[in-house]
Amino acid sequence: MIAAVVILYEYPFNERIRTYLRLEQLFRRLALLMARDHPVDHHHALATLFEIIDVGARADLKSDVMKDLEKQKSALSALRGNPAISEDLLQEVIDQLDAGYNALHGQTGKAGQSLTDNDWLMSIRSRIAIPGGTCEFDLPAYHAWQQIEPAQRQADLLRWVAPLGILADSIRLLLKLMRDAGSPQKVMASGGQLQQTLPQGRTFQLMRLRIDSTLHLVPEISGNRLMVAVRLMKHTPGERLQASHDDTPFELTLCA
Repeated sequence: MIAAVVILYEYPFNERIRTYLRLEQLFRRLALLMARDHPVDHHHALATLFEIIDVGARADLKSDVMKDLEKQKSALSALRGNPAISEDLLQEVIDQLDAGYNALHGQTGKAGQSLTDNDWLMSIRSRIAIPGGTCEFDLPAYHAWQQIEPAQRQADLLRWVAPLGILADSIRLLLKLMRDAGSPQKVMASGGQLQQTLPQGRTFQLMRLRIDSTLHLVPEISGNRLMVAVRLMKHTPGERLQASHDDTPFELTLCA
């Protein structure tokens, strides 16, 4: 018997977490594409790298990440001496937070600033959004790069991505700590809908939903600091979504 696949959906409650999730997805895609050998994969790896630069161009992104690292460090430091928590593991996480903070503090400019100073990369960036804009007659040097050995292209990609590694690791750590802090609960969407008032006195950053894939339902989510609402929609590939009116259980996690 094949086990049912559960699909995870995440909903950020503020723009800062929305940006973190977008960057996390882009970094995952970049790592997947870089590990492959085909020139087309490396072309899309570069396109993804440029997307990361665009998202990371926010002037306050680095400052936001550093503030969150410091906030998490303070929260975890308050747990020292708790007999229910491993001191070694706690110190390991605090050291990771410290390392990320210090590394980001030591970087100048916005995320990916050094890449925007690379004229060759920027010549590709200016053409890559144009349909068919990176053909060999438009960018012969780029075409030549795509013909070299895969290992050399991978080495180049690793070199270009390296300055963004600190940001990627910091965001990955922050999101992991946030997700781990949430407590899953079983809920019921009565008639395909759920409205839930959020506990007062806590500021939630992220909501996570897990739904059985065999139900063929997707959630439409809205929320603010006071309440969340989930409307389940029937999903048939290639067709318009239709509202579900069935009582449906799923798992919900609120992460502060």
